[in-house]
Amino acid sequence: MTNSRHAFLSAADSFAAQVARIPLADLTGPGLGDWDLRALVGHTSRSLVTVEAYLDQPATEATVPSAAHYYLAIAQTGGASGAEIVERGRQAGQALGDDPASSVAALAARVRQKLAGLDAAHLLTTIAGGMRLDEYLRTRTFELVVHGLDIGAASGVGPVFVPGPLVDAATLAAEVAALSGRAPDLLLAVTGRRPLPAGFTVV
Repeated sequence: MTNSRHAFLSAADSFAAQVARIPLADLTGPGLGDWDLRALVGHTSRSLVTVEAYLDQPATEATVPSAAHYYLAIAQTGGASGAEIVERGRQAGQALGDDPASSVAALAARVRQKLAGLDAAHLLTTIAGGMRLDEYLRTRTFELVVHGLDIGAASGVGPVFVPGPLVDAATLAAEVAALSGRAPDLLLAVTGRRPLPAGFTVV
């Protein structure tokens, strides 16, 4: 298992470096689904924004025991609607302003500073409930990695990740699959036995 804080901070640095390499004019181009590239970058930046915000919302108990349980809880409650998520991404993209690269770099620096000195067992309140900091950071690493790949596909500017964030994101995907009864499908696919079922996803 990787260190979740190191993996998260590494993924955040990779995201900031990726955004810095994207020409500003390209942000109006296609992103993902209903998002243009700016909105996709904005949505991805929320993986940092939520950490910054949730650190100011302490919890008294961990009602969500792990990162995998976080995704299960979000799925069970339905989370935000698709339209709400799309709009949040657009608003987050606009909030990055005329210099998104500088905005993302500053956000990553603030989050790094805010995390300094906090214990892995620090409890914070998330949209799914109370969680340990180390487990919540795993969900944010997952989002940064997956959306970093999305941004790379949309922009041609791929992310550069060290192994830690990739290992943590892939491990979390496997954990969610196992807890939701989909581990056999995943294992058969990654060992070349058969393709994944149509529409398969862990989120």
